[in-house]
Amino acid sequence: MNEQTFMKLMRVLPKSAVSSAVGLATRLPAPAPVHHWAMRTFAKAYNVDMEEAEHSFEKYPTFAQFFTRGLKPGLRPVDPGEKVVVSPVDGRVSQVGYADNGRCLQAKGIEYTVDELLGDAQAAKPFHGGAWTTVYLSPRDYHRIHSPLGGTITGYAYIPGEFWPVNPASVKNKQSLFCVNERLVTYLDTVAGKVAVVKVGATCVSRIKASYEDITTHVGQPGKVHRYSAGIPVEKGGELGRFEMGSTVILCFEPGRVRWDDSMQPEAVVRMGTRIGVIT
Repeated sequence: MNEQTFMKLMRVLPKSAVSSAVGLATRLPAPAPVHHWAMRTFAKAYNVDMEEAEHSFEKYPTFAQFFTRGLKPGLRPVDPGEKVVVSPVDGRVSQVGYADNGRCLQAKGIEYTVDELLGDAQAAKPFHGGAWTTVYLSPRDYHRIHSPLGGTITGYAYIPGEFWPVNPASVKNKQSLFCVNERLVTYLDTVAGKVAVVKVGATCVSRIKASYEDITTHVGQPGKVHRYSAGIPVEKGGELGRFEMGSTVILCFEPGRVRWDDSMQPEAVVRMGTRIGVIT
């Protein structure tokens, strides 16, 4: 299927309903042979490395628990150093840069603003001119999201939206894709100043779960913004949340605070806990 045909199909597909149905199916208990078959088939199709998983297939009672699986202890050591910024996820860099005039690059010829992304011009203002990067998580990846720096969680914003795919075809063709889809933003105060960790939903990403509070996004839920009176401490590499099916994470920093490593180029593979930049 070519990209234009794919996009036409996506425009008419009831993406929210499909995502809800897929999400429900992944969480329902099923006879062990059925969901073990589904997990093994998925793992084979997407080349999932089960040697890294903390459990074998038989230990996951639902597909959703398999998909959000943890890793064996010690597999993702976090690069030390107060000034070292680490990747929050396993994935592949889609784009990377600095938000000149508050704008970020989605794909060639397509830009969006930090204001649109965060859904709040006031909250977005500190990030104008700052470093940002977009990392895509494929179906085979580890799907938990971690903190790129140590500090405190100061709040979050759940922004309801659509459920467009975030695959390359959509990224290259759908205007402001990451600002249209559902998002859960976690705000941090760190040694690099304010940081926004934006978790973007997508087709079949039925829910995004936070680890620091009982927050789970789902279709039809109203938007919510919350600021903590006292921040929640989080260490570098500490878990912030997880995707129930794959998607995208966008990091935003204040201007003049973070410089990306030369290795941060489009299509570069990153692993949670490895260095991606440095505080200037």
